[in-house]
Amino acid sequence: MRRHEGVATHPYTDTSGKITIGVGRNLSDRGLEIHEIDLLFATDCQLVEVILSAWWPQWREAPVGVQIALFSMAFNLLLPRLSSFKKMHSALTDGDFSAAAAESLDSKWAAQVGRRATDIAQLISGDLSCLSEGAGI
Repeated sequence: MRRHEGVATHPYTDTSGKITIGVGRNLSDRGLEIHEIDLLFATDCQLVEVILSAWWPQWREAPVGVQIALFSMAFNLLLPRLSSFKKMHSALTDGDFSAAAAESLDSKWAAQVGRRATDIAQLISGDLSCLSEGAGI
């Protein structure tokens, strides 16, 4: 099957116009099973832990709201873009969570993601109320 279908690590449009990935997986018609989604999510979460540990090794000692916020932010941005938040990183290192929250909002990213950014800033500043508003983060 790999010989005939090939192996694609990124989605592509096949000859019949279907979005395809892996070994001929037709995402347009078949999609993903929930256990496949769970596996992808678990793998992504492991990567985020590595990213956060490299970017700010103390992240696990931070208040829980900060941990949740940084996890969500790193999940969305990954390392190269997260690394551009130098002032936020400095504020976190100094333990100034109010400044870190403000710095998270002072970016093009915040304008792009809207509520996600405001939730993240809220969590960093110690307000966990967004976690109880339905689906939350």
